[in-house]
Amino acid sequence: MTAHDVSATADGTGPAAPACCAAPRGATVPAPVPQPVAARRAPSGRGMVKLPGGTFRMGNEDERANPGDGEGPVREVTVAAFRIDEHAVTNARFAAFVKETGHVTAAERFGWSYVFAGFLTPQQVRAARAPAGTPWWRGVEGATWRAPEGPGSGVGDRARHPVVHVSWDDAQAYAQWAGKRLPTEAEWEYAARGGLDQARYPWGDELTPRGHWRCNIWQGDFPRVDTGADGHTGTAPVDAYRPNAYGLHNVVGNVWEWVADRFTATHDASPAVDPRGPGEGANRVMRGGSYLCHDSYCNRYRVAARTSNTPDSSSGNCGFRCAADA
Repeated sequence: MTAHDVSATADGTGPAAPACCAAPRGATVPAPVPQPVAARRAPSGRGMVKLPGGTFRMGNEDERANPGDGEGPVREVTVAAFRIDEHAVTNARFAAFVKETGHVTAAERFGWSYVFAGFLTPQQVRAARAPAGTPWWRGVEGATWRAPEGPGSGVGDRARHPVVHVSWDDAQAYAQWAGKRLPTEAEWEYAARGGLDQARYPWGDELTPRGHWRCNIWQGDFPRVDTGADGHTGTAPVDAYRPNAYGLHNVVGNVWEWVADRFTATHDASPAVDPRGPGEGANRVMRGGSYLCHDSYCNRYRVAARTSNTPDSSSGNCGFRCAADA
């Protein structure tokens, strides 16, 4: 995929936070709720990393924290042992799930999903809806996990890329089929940190150590020009970069990842054990940032960064990975 100049799509309203994160679906008529998916089998552990659990400092309070995101306060959190996927769920694995279960994603039921305008033709840009304040997104009819840029596109050459245009509900259904679950937000951050205490990225505090890119994010002038200096525009293969010290690939950049928790921006600074997030709330948490994150608008490719969306929403820069009890 090549990102084109999308300056002509700007509507003068300026960026809306979170800038690179997709807008909520906001549909007036909800899509039919899919039928429950029967569990396939107990997870084999293949492609998963077993982590012993432990206590770590979760969150961030430095100058790069995004106000309103609820990154802080830094608090001591303990998680029990668990397993987590080495990388995000791929198009190939999601295709196997769909073939076996007949699952129909939210994007397919609604008939559209959000696509970055730079991947569209000028005709598609003009024909598609734009959410207020984020003109680089377009609600494209027919955009689904099978057709990430809408009709005429496909995933035939992206079997090892992360599946996108999947909602939180779709991720839950896949996890159930696989005999797994979505990680809690605390598990996700513990795993993403790779044993480093309060480091900015999964590998340390420097974005490009020794001049080497370690994640897939936007370089250039967002949202107009992505130079692809990290080797990719759009999604990259799920194992495109070196893993962190725990063996996890692409926990920042590439695609946002749904986690189990409901979103809140208010956290207790007291120590916590296996926190599960609030019991109520409309939005679910997403972690890790994506290929659209850029320091000038959305520096959420840090391990402490977070955002959220409604559980029926989907976009071309959000996927997921699974976890399981140890």
